[in-house]
This record gives sequence, structure tokens and C-alpha cells, in this order.
Amino acid sequence: MEDKRWMWILVTAIAPIAWGSGYVVTHSLLPADSPLWGGVLRALPAGLIVLLLARRLPRGSWWWRSLVLGTLNVGGFFVLVYVAGQRLPSSLAATLMSASAACMLLFAWLLLRRRPRLAAVVGATVGLVGVGVMLGFDAEGADPWGVAASLGAMVASSIGFVLTVRWGSDVPALPMTAWQLVAGSIVLLPAAVLVEGAPPMLTVPSALGFAYLTLVATALAYVAWFAGLRRLSPGVVGVVGLLNPVTGVVLGVAVAGEAFGVPQAVGVGLVLVGIVVGAAPARRRADRPVRQRWSASGSLDATSGT
Repeated sequence: MEDKRWMWILVTAIAPIAWGSGYVVTHSLLPADSPLWGGVLRALPAGLIVLLLARRLPRGSWWWRSLVLGTLNVGGFFVLVYVAGQRLPSSLAATLMSASAACMLLFAWLLLRRRPRLAAVVGATVGLVGVGVMLGFDAEGADPWGVAASLGAMVASSIGFVLTVRWGSDVPALPMTAWQLVAGSIVLLPAAVLVEGAPPMLTVPSALGFAYLTLVATALAYVAWFAGLRRLSPGVVGVVGLLNPVTGVVLGVAVAGEAFGVPQAVGVGLVLVGIVVGAAPARRRADRPVRQRWSASGSLDATSGT
């Protein structure tokens, strides 16, 4: 069972790694003045592709739930991430998003009544310290609108992901992904037309950038993330999300030529330690069987089977 648990942790890790790489792609390849159309061109094709694979439409309350979650996790999130990716260095944008680990623990406690495990809190804390070390605890000179956009994206998506757990325990990852991506695109499309007019003309580099964001950093990443949310606790998933800033820093150095020194190396090491600690399985009392659904979650909130 532990082998399957770590397998799902690795599957979930695909998402923050892909999202972390999206900052470099956005900053380097995409047009800087079309954040709304950028969100539409990223989300709508990915949603339609996944919907074709899922072959399942929403029913009942899932029509409005999809709109709410699509706005939080896709529509608003993509626009804010696009703005952050254009206004901030890749490493800084990804670093600010790392606070989602703590946010998901907090919102899971408030919305799901799941008290954070000590290991998850320690792991998130160590990871956030590592992120601070990578950043140098100094954001002087950072664009304030970029910082606000990055933090807004982090809060919106953290709430949306926790609500996905609360509402979507019986919905597989493929339809969950498709509904949210399409709904988020529907929210974005009229705003893009009214505010930005016609969609931007794509060059070969920008078309390749959107293709990568659509297929890898959106379709694949969201399916992996929602699959993890179905099988792991929000605290564990949030800590795994710390791979986002690690990816942003590494690719910022490798592709964009951003600075990397001892603080960045130490910070990356601390983040990785935090992920291992936060994802460690919980010890369970042998005299209390737990429901199969949470047998791989690593959460103390698993309920007894009686």
C-alpha cells in the first residue's frame, strides 16, 4: 500500500514541476500584453482535449460547481499567473506561489475540518524557509503588481483545490479536469474579447509556447494534480506543490540565466527535505481500522470503518 502511496505522490509531482516550468515559457515566449487571451488559449484547447478523453458532462449541481472551481483554479488563476510571469523573474514568481502549501493546510482545516498533521506543518515550514533562503528574504525592487498577482493566484487556487476535495470525491480526475478547464475558459472568453479585443497574432515561438502550456502544463498537470487530490490528503498535496518554486529556480538558471549560488542551493535542499517530511505517512493506531479511501492519504483525518 505504501508503494501505491508514493506512486501517487510521484504522479502528483508532475503538476508543480510542469507549472514551475510555465513561468519560464510565459516570460520567454508568450506576448506580454494579452493575459486574458493567454489564459483562454491555454485552458480551452486543454479542456476540450481532456473532455474528449473523459466523455462525460457535468450533471446537476456540478454545472455551477464547475463554474466556481473553474474560476478559482483556471480562469482567475491563469490570468494572475500570466501577469506574474510577465512582471517577475521566473524564480521569484514560483517562489511566491510556494505559500500555497501553508494555504492548503489552513483552508483544509477551515473548510474540511481536517486538522493539519504535525509532519505536514513541519514539512511546509521547512519548505517555506527553504523558499525564503532561495529568495534571500529580500524582494526589494520586485514589481508590486507582479507580487500581488502571484499571491492572488496562490490564494485562489488553494481555496479552489480544497473545494475540489470537498465536492469531488466521487468524480474521476479526467472529467474533473475537463469541466474546470472548459468552465474557466467560458469565464475568461467574454472578458478577453471586451478588454483585449481580437486574440493576439501568434509567432512560431509563441505558438510553441502555448502548445507546451496547453498539453503539458495544463492538460497533463491538472489531471495529475486532481488524481493526487483524490488519493492523498490536501496537506500532502500542498507540500508536494513546493516542487513548483524548485522547478522555477532551476529553469530560471538553466534557461533564463538567472543567478544561482549557495543560498539557492541550500534553499532547494531545504525544500526537498520539507517535501519528504511533509509527505511522510502518518502512524495509525492498530486497533482502529480506517476506510480504504484514506488508506493512502497520510492524513490523521481518516475515519474509522465502524
